[in-house]
Amino acid sequence: MDDAEFQDWLALTPAERFLESQRLWEVFFALGGTCDLEPDSQSPFDLFRSWDEGDPDGGPGLHPLRRGGVQP
Repeated sequence: MDDAEFQDWLALTPAERFLESQRLWEVFFALGGTCDLEPDSQSPFDLFRSWDEGDPDGGPGLHPLRRGGVQP
């Protein structure tokens, strides 16, 4: 956002900013925007990832046990 546009935004009252925001949402949706969540594989809260996808041992931080036990 350039400085003149930012100054225009600051000159609006809170009620005018709210109305302008509503118009911007209408444009966003008209252009095909959506409020659907996008998967984020880096997030610990990634709800779209199944724990059994790619994690044969049950998930991150878990390691399979050795079958032979511990050698002295």
